[in-house]
Amino acid sequence: MSARRPPDQTPPHHRIPLHKRLLVRLLITSGLIAVCSVAATAWLAVATTTQALREEQGLALADDMEVLAELSGYAATHPDWTGVAATVRELSAKTGRRIALVTPDRRTVADSAARGTALPPSAAATVDPLRTDTFSERGAQVGGIDPRVVGPYRLTKGERAEIDVNARKRQSCFARYGIETTIVHTPSGRAVLTEADSSVQPSYVPDACADGVLNTPMPTEQKALDALQAGAHACLTRYGLRADTPLSVGVGRAGDDFRSPSLAPGFVKQGAKEARESQACLDDARRAQLDPYVAPVAELFLGTGDTPAVLFDMSPANKAKVVGTAGLVLAVTVAATALVATRLVRPLRALTAAAQQPPELHVRVPVTTRDETGILAAAFNDLTERRERLEAQRKAMVSDIAHELRSPLTNIRGWLEVTRDGVVDPDPALLASLHEEALVLQRVIDDLQDLAAADAGTLRLHREPVRCDELLQQVAAAHRVTAGAARVELGTDLDGEPWLDADPLRMRQALGNLVSNALRHTPAGGTVTLSARRDGDDIALAVADTGTGIAPDDLPHVFDRFWRAEKSRSRRTGGSGLGLPIVRHLVAAHGGTVEATSEPGVGSVFTLRLPGGPAPQPYP
Repeated sequence: MSARRPPDQTPPHHRIPLHKRLLVRLLITSGLIAVCSVAATAWLAVATTTQALREEQGLALADDMEVLAELSGYAATHPDWTGVAATVRELSAKTGRRIALVTPDRRTVADSAARGTALPPSAAATVDPLRTDTFSERGAQVGGIDPRVVGPYRLTKGERAEIDVNARKRQSCFARYGIETTIVHTPSGRAVLTEADSSVQPSYVPDACADGVLNTPMPTEQKALDALQAGAHACLTRYGLRADTPLSVGVGRAGDDFRSPSLAPGFVKQGAKEARESQACLDDARRAQLDPYVAPVAELFLGTGDTPAVLFDMSPANKAKVVGTAGLVLAVTVAATALVATRLVRPLRALTAAAQQPPELHVRVPVTTRDETGILAAAFNDLTERRERLEAQRKAMVSDIAHELRSPLTNIRGWLEVTRDGVVDPDPALLASLHEEALVLQRVIDDLQDLAAADAGTLRLHREPVRCDELLQQVAAAHRVTAGAARVELGTDLDGEPWLDADPLRMRQALGNLVSNALRHTPAGGTVTLSARRDGDDIALAVADTGTGIAPDDLPHVFDRFWRAEKSRSRRTGGSGLGLPIVRHLVAAHGGTVEATSEPGVGSVFTLRLPGGPAPQPYP
């Protein structure tokens, strides 16, 4: 016979292959992620540098457009270039570019570079607010005259106040028709209504709001329009247009003042060619009218500035920086992953070790985290506690069964032995006593069989409509003799005519167990009452007594198997300690519940709540 091999004492996590351990997997995964991230970062840095070189010209062009727009705005609002030097220096500091303004005859107006610095080979643009093809307020572009050139069209303070009043009236009128608008002001001070949160005028104007007051030129505007019309007289006549045709004001976007004065809508229809020629006449006349209010034409020169941008290159020093940074990132990633993985694996190992212990040890795992692992450890501890309770209940049940079976068997054996030895004659009284002990033994076995069937889910029910009054009367009649012998009054109390859909035999068994307990614990002169009433959709069956009652500490245990209030487990009061557990299982099989209330010295009430059933229909 071979010797028995000793159990393997190697820790469970040491028996796992190295490449399958969770810690190793996490380290490998994090290392791969770190390498990929570092490689991607290095590639992105190189690609970004290359892309920066390609986009430098585009960024410079955007800066050039912003510089041109700023200087064009300055020229549009000043009659000369006096004081533009401060604006040039500010723009140069903001964009990092050299900015120089010179007259067409190469006389310097303003230059951000030191005196004597040579100009770039060619001008970047011409600053002329009366002939601009680019105007930007963070992206907007228009052609023709810079809309910031106001000149004689600038309204007085009183005219602005009057227009503001008219604009608010128009806004209120629009609001009455559900059109939300916002009041904005053009460079000349004229108020314009635009759609809420946009710079577009409302596309629909209700007839009640189209009074024309808001768009009527103010005296200052009318004076300027009259002067403009007089200036365009010769040109309009040359194209065969009436020189006395009134001009109107066209208001464009919120940032525009007057796009350009135009002919009144009542003028005779023109062809496309005539319309272009007439508008050209007006534009030329308007430029002549606005020329005294703007700065002279100047040329704009742009350079690279004093400190050119330093771009990243792949020199040996920069390569060393990339490699060093990649190594540092990799080391930090691996260290952090190892720390996290170790903290993650430690409770798992503790769970594995606890689960492999013998059942009688009931080892509990400390809960050190609140994550999924901590939840698993708490669930394992709950399972251990339930297993411990079940083990204690199993041992107690075995002991209780042995105790319940030992007493009647001992009595039967003792009387049979003395009868066999001729000490006692087998008279009818002795045989009746032995028969009673056999019945007790049979009752305990039957109760255990019912509990086993209920636990296994094989308890069979034969449901049928049951009248509660008949059920109570049958149970009371079966225990009338016992109640009379104990001098206890047994009665019934019925509210209405409730019906049950239940197994009548099992219901009599459940109520009979409750009545038997009540009679045993009710002193002479007391009462036991069976009652039935409807409680919503349920039927409440109750057994109330005026007995000794149950202590509050004992009340939660009345439905435990083999439990008795007598701590000595005496059978003086009768019963196997299985009646109430059987009641609970029978009621649960019917889809109901059972509860107990008691007051020591006053009595107890056991209530069964079962689903109600319809009364059977009579045969036609």
